[in-house]
This record gives sequence, C-alpha cells and structure tokens, in this order.
Amino acid sequence: MADVVVYATPFCFYCLRAKQLLTKKGVAFREIDVGRGDARDHLAEATGSHRVPQIFINGSLVGGYYELASMERDGELDALLSTD
Repeated sequence: MADVVVYATPFCFYCLRAKQLLTKKGVAFREIDVGRGDARDHLAEATGSHRVPQIFINGSLVGGYYELASMERDGELDALLSTD
C-alpha cells in the first residue's frame, strides 16, 4: 500500500473530509498536525502554501481535499494508492 501523509490542523473541515475519504477507502495514513509550532512554516517551504490539508502520496504532493476528491471521482486515486 502507498505511503500517505496528511498535513492538517485539528479543526479544519477539509482536513476532516480528506481523512474521512482515506479512512473510508481503508487507507492507512500518517497525520502531521501543523497547527502548532513551526510545522506550518516547514510545510509552506515544501509546498509553497500554508493551506491545509496538504496530502502526499508516496512522497509526491497530491494537493488538498478537492484534488483528492477529484481523483477519487475520476477513478485515479486507487491506481495511485496501489503503487509502491
């Protein structure tokens, strides 16, 4: 299964939706809370954005919730998740 990392904050609606979508699909993921400390600054350096969620699959930035949901609708997410 793919290595999935979700950068999120605890009270973000779109973060919750992204995690729900992944959980519904049975995908294990690591969540990194960027609501504290300088984690959000590090995320901005890596992605060019302070917005959350930011979702990485196998080390590649997929985007946020909208991109993840769009990939799911278009049937692209399963293929990406099945690659190692």
